[in-house]
Amino acid sequence: MTSQSQGIQQLLQAEKRAKDKLEEAKKRKGKRLKQAKEEAIAEIDHYRLQREKEFRNKQTNVMGSQGNLSAKIEEQTTETIRNLTSSYHKNMESMMKNLLSTICDINPEVHPNFRHTV
Repeated sequence: MTSQSQGIQQLLQAEKRAKDKLEEAKKRKGKRLKQAKEEAIAEIDHYRLQREKEFRNKQTNVMGSQGNLSAKIEEQTTETIRNLTSSYHKNMESMMKNLLSTICDINPEVHPNFRHTV
């Protein structure tokens, strides 16, 4: 009987060791899954940062050139307005005199196509 109870004890101990190993394996598996998930998140974050940096560089290149174009257009527009304003002030008085003299100074004369019939 004692050998039978010793056999049962050994079986119970073996079952307990197996259960402990199983629990330990589950813990290791859970740890490894958690570690793999953290590594994947870190890799995704690194990739996202890299792609965002590339995007910002491309955006800066494109928008920078557009910014330069808009600055050049703005400068040309300002210069054109300044030239037109200068030309207006320079020629306004002479044009007004010319216009007024054309309207006010009437020289009556016979039209060249007029036929005088007698």
